[in-house]
Amino acid sequence: MASRYNHAIQRVLAKLEASINSENYYEAHQMYRTLYFRYLGQKKYSELLELLYNGSTLLLQHEQHASGADLGILFVNVLTQSGTEPSQDYFEKITNLFSIMSPLSPERDVFVQSALRWSIKNTDYKIGHPDLHQKIAQVFWREKNYVMARQHFIYSRDGSGCAAMLVELHEQRGYKNEIDLFIAQAVLQYLCLQNKTTAQEVFNSYTSQHPKINRGPPYLLPLLNFLFFLLKIVDSGKLAVFTVLCEQYRISLNRDPCYRQYLDKIGQLFFNVPSPRPRNQGLFGTLLQSFFNGLEDEGSDDEQRNIASTSQTAQELD
Repeated sequence: MASRYNHAIQRVLAKLEASINSENYYEAHQMYRTLYFRYLGQKKYSELLELLYNGSTLLLQHEQHASGADLGILFVNVLTQSGTEPSQDYFEKITNLFSIMSPLSPERDVFVQSALRWSIKNTDYKIGHPDLHQKIAQVFWREKNYVMARQHFIYSRDGSGCAAMLVELHEQRGYKNEIDLFIAQAVLQYLCLQNKTTAQEVFNSYTSQHPKINRGPPYLLPLLNFLFFLLKIVDSGKLAVFTVLCEQYRISLNRDPCYRQYLDKIGQLFFNVPSPRPRNQGLFGTLLQSFFNGLEDEGSDDEQRNIASTSQTAQELD
């Protein structure tokens, strides 16, 4: 029985080879799918993964975009069904397939989303492994799809790569007065994801690589000084300092209404600020109320002196 079954597979493989040699890619795609179901039934996962990867690569290189992407999706399905652990080797294979898929192919998004779901297996990540996000971001960056590149960089740990992309994006498509806005959103979003290390890296890299930013600190742009101080205090947990910092840079922070939402979240994550009530004043109302309540409870003269000192330093820098 097994011999007959193996003989049948060999006949399909022979048909597949003949289809490829005659450039009959439609028939080749059907042969790949036939082998997919047969190998899957026998749980020959290793052979099947190699077959699907090579088949997807071949079809995509011959501009059979829908068929090639279909085999790529099946490749990820096998990774999932076989319980294969995420690894750099498979991240590379996924990225290689993704890079040769047509950006206009609707299957491409299905492929990458399936791959990201698989990549979190047995990890603490919820929205995809950061190393896979980084590789996908690099592909989008090469395609000059800055929106998607930025989105995937934010979920990666590649602060220097993200910074280089943001510098390029600002120089090519940004306004002169937006130089600080480009980095501010990235730093705040990394902090909202509790990725302080990458937030620091992207800030350092951007401010050192961008040719229009003076060496700091202090910086000529107030928002950059705010980010510099924020990164210094996030590990302290000192709500009073955080509150004064936000108040000191209120004008700069009002340039983008999203900053209030990000800082509310950062306050909750790093400074134990309670979640805002549905009809409160948002960031500053929540922070100031918590701050003054803390002063009443503690009656701490030392804390007040620290606040005054921080406020004076911030004024001097701007």
